[in-house]
Amino acid sequence: MRAAVMDAHGEPLEIEDVDYPEPGPDQVVVETEACGVCRSDWHAWQGDWGWVGAQAPPGQILGHEPAGIVADVGEDVETLEEGDRVTVPFHLADGSCPHCRAGRANVCETVIPLGFTSVTPGAFAEAFPVREADFNCVKLPDDVEFTEMAGLGCRFMTAYHALADRAGLRPGDWVAIHGCGGVGLSAVHIADALGAHPIAVDVRDDKLERARELGAVETVDAASAENPANEVKALADGGADVSIDALGIAETCQNSIGSLGKRGSHVQVGLTTGEEGGEVSLPVDAMTMQEIDFHGSFGMPLVRYEELFRLIAQGTLEPSKIVGETLSLEELPETLASMDDYETIGIPVVTEFGD
Repeated sequence: MRAAVMDAHGEPLEIEDVDYPEPGPDQVVVETEACGVCRSDWHAWQGDWGWVGAQAPPGQILGHEPAGIVADVGEDVETLEEGDRVTVPFHLADGSCPHCRAGRANVCETVIPLGFTSVTPGAFAEAFPVREADFNCVKLPDDVEFTEMAGLGCRFMTAYHALADRAGLRPGDWVAIHGCGGVGLSAVHIADALGAHPIAVDVRDDKLERARELGAVETVDAASAENPANEVKALADGGADVSIDALGIAETCQNSIGSLGKRGSHVQVGLTTGEEGGEVSLPVDAMTMQEIDFHGSFGMPLVRYEELFRLIAQGTLEPSKIVGETLSLEELPETLASMDDYETIGIPVVTEFGD
């Protein structure tokens, strides 16, 4: 089968013929119908995240935002069969650890991210295997399209968990979103849909325009603003109730915290680059005196998919609005490389995998 392979960090992905996966006893093989191209794929391609033990090795097949059709089923799998339409969260869990049993599979003790290790080849390929398939595969409602669901395995569901669960977003809250890539634009749309007032912050006019289309009531051009955090505070009547760093660089993390009013909540969604190496300096005294909460947010618990699908069925949430462009596997290397300069808008989705 055909796959986009990362032969070396920073070098263009190569479209290669690789062996079709065989399912282990607890696995299924999913034929890929759509897969989002995420900034996390860019991080892996750059060789980031060795500091948290998650550096993707050379030879890796990336891709962790898939939707597709079950094509082969391992002998121990009980709840899935060939032809099932599924999506898969990027944080593949074991289903048995204390966190999984408590409904928090996104922080499983033995989580293995799809597409970031040699034992979990990703979905930039015609097909990919899924560990503990009974637990990790999520059946799709019949009325949703694969392309619409492609961002659901990472960016859209991550933004939903960050706002609804970690920050406890309430209608009427002011929400600052720092960074308007795929997860940031998802957060803008979700915040608006849940009755909050999103303020989008970015350095590119085209991304701020897209944020306005998705419901941002105010925008801040961080490229021209003398102090983006203070501009957010002025727009939010003294400070945002919730603020998200959707990018993961020191500047956006610090601006996010600086945007908050007293007793506000910062949510860290973006993981850092090689420049930060996982460490960012924070104003801890000010955070203490103002009772600022700092939340990490990683993916979304599997038990939350039901609510997400319900809101999509009602038309409250529309993941398709975040999709930017669709492309073929051959176009993937150039699209991934364009993330060097933050050129993609929304969620690019690979929809053509064959010759």
